[in-house]
Amino acid sequence: MSSSSDPHRDPEDVNEVLHEDDVAEVVEAQDADGDLVMDDDDDNDELVFQNDSIAYFDGHKDSVFCIAQHPLYPNLVATGGSEGDSDDAPGKGYVIDISAAAERPVLPPSYNSDPSAAQNPALQPLFAIDGHTDSINALAFTLPRGEFLVSGGMDGRLRVYAVSASPSSPPQFRFLGESQEAEEVNWVAPCPSADYPNAVAFGASDGSVWVLTLDASDPSNPIQIVQTYFLHTGPCTAGAWSPDGLLLATVSEDSSLHVFDVWGVAGAKNLVTDNGQTVVSLTAADQRFEVEGGLYSVAISPTGALVAAGGAGGAIRIVSLPRLSQPQQGQPARSRQQQKSAATSSQAGGILAAVQVQTDSIETLAFSPTAPLLAAGSVDGSIAVFDTARSFTLRRHLRGVHEGEAVVKLEFVRSASGPAAQAAGWLLTSCGLDGVVRRWDLRGTASAGPVQAGQEGQAPSGLVKEWKGHRGGGEGGGVLGFVQGETGERVVTAGDDAVVLVFEA
Repeated sequence: MSSSSDPHRDPEDVNEVLHEDDVAEVVEAQDADGDLVMDDDDDNDELVFQNDSIAYFDGHKDSVFCIAQHPLYPNLVATGGSEGDSDDAPGKGYVIDISAAAERPVLPPSYNSDPSAAQNPALQPLFAIDGHTDSINALAFTLPRGEFLVSGGMDGRLRVYAVSASPSSPPQFRFLGESQEAEEVNWVAPCPSADYPNAVAFGASDGSVWVLTLDASDPSNPIQIVQTYFLHTGPCTAGAWSPDGLLLATVSEDSSLHVFDVWGVAGAKNLVTDNGQTVVSLTAADQRFEVEGGLYSVAISPTGALVAAGGAGGAIRIVSLPRLSQPQQGQPARSRQQQKSAATSSQAGGILAAVQVQTDSIETLAFSPTAPLLAAGSVDGSIAVFDTARSFTLRRHLRGVHEGEAVVKLEFVRSASGPAAQAAGWLLTSCGLDGVVRRWDLRGTASAGPVQAGQEGQAPSGLVKEWKGHRGGGEGGGVLGFVQGETGERVVTAGDDAVVLVFEA
């Protein structure tokens, strides 16, 4: 299934037509005699698009579904997608070096349907990711040093490559091994803990969740299963690690949230539930938690005190988590409201808030690393920003910011240099199926009501910059993901139009 076709959209929306009242004016060309000018089928009219990129990679033959960035060498970017249009097309991926991108476009930022016409540098692949028999829809470099690259496919395969990278020599990639434990891999997430390096989790279409650890020193068993979980009864749609890497939160189409005690730390403190595997287990059986239509996104706060789960109809549930470790340096302490809520709930699993501002599925959630903010992106094309320090009251509601198309991914800029440094943690990057990447400055007084996008010809409130270059508008168009490093100085996109673009902030 192409990521550009949203599986949660109302089927009635598929056959939308333009109402005559929505047409501002129709001007038909006429000749000197007043007759209508007919189109000449022999003319090849060019469609001109704005192209703000500084480099491109067009090695993919079909949609680019996923993208990942090396944690130590952000110039190394991996992309994955499909090799062709057929249902059984093999998966294909590449690793590219974006350091070859120019400082600015060689020609003015416009190009026709051929991206190479922009005369920006065409990036060449360093390595090809092969071996999948269906689309690659998940990629990740392991943490904390990016020693391995992991690709997950709709064929259920998880393929692992050892990575050798340094400032003084070209990077090397070597196939290490393969694991196939499920019919289809939905997502892959690397564990951020330095105490448990090179561990990854993935969720599958059958609802199972797997945690693996990778070890190149053991050629006979380089991929080792650490944990397997089978608590979800529907497809596992998303997963996120706590910042300390001790807990793994996953959600499912069955409207369940499970937060797993992967390494047994919570169990040693008697903080697990009756199943002995989780610190939180909430399902649709609890009507306070139930989200009709399922859950599709999840995020854990920088302090590890909260987990947010987003789902159908714009529903978001905020749930408390136990504190297993001290906050890392630079992370904000819990607010008084969070401390009070955590204290009044049983050890973990207390439903702290249930919010529903947006009208369609919540596809992406992001906590700010330093500011008291939670951002939610919806299929309805809006971004909602909540104040985590004030009982998750709505701070801003940016409607229609991706031209009515679904918001696919949100991510805060963790740090920045120059004039943007003070805004780090308040800068939010978004992408959508309209084919545009945008950056927002969320500083300013919290609004009492929704803050909508601007009128025609006006920039939406808080918009800092936007980057164009991809096709948009549904099938065969849109941005399906991006990476931006910690500083956000360069944004690299995965396009449903089979193109990877590099933008400079």
